[in-house]
Amino acid sequence: MEEKDPWLASDKGYHVLFCFILTIAFSTLATLTRHPFLRRHAVLIGSIASLLAGAAKEAADQLGYFRSAGASSRDAVADVVGVLLASFVLSVFRCSTRPDAERSQVRGISLV
Repeated sequence: MEEKDPWLASDKGYHVLFCFILTIAFSTLATLTRHPFLRRHAVLIGSIASLLAGAAKEAADQLGYFRSAGASSRDAVADVVGVLLASFVLSVFRCSTRPDAERSQVRGISLV
């Protein structure tokens, strides 16, 4: 019996890649804002925005806006995998660059 929605279909790779790229893009946009709260939570904001985009795509699939068999829980899992990978990469990158950023902020503060 052939599986209707296989785990290793190219579609799942597209979902992982799409959510990975969206998470990176939205997180980068959040770091470029002048609001400290958004910069501080950039990875979380990017992750949530990407997951919302993935959920919107699945809702559109279910409503028949795209040529697909409908919403798929396996597509949603692939979306989450993409977000987790991107969040990990962003967190590692952020930790490796943080000491220089903190030092430059400390130089700009005057206590006098």
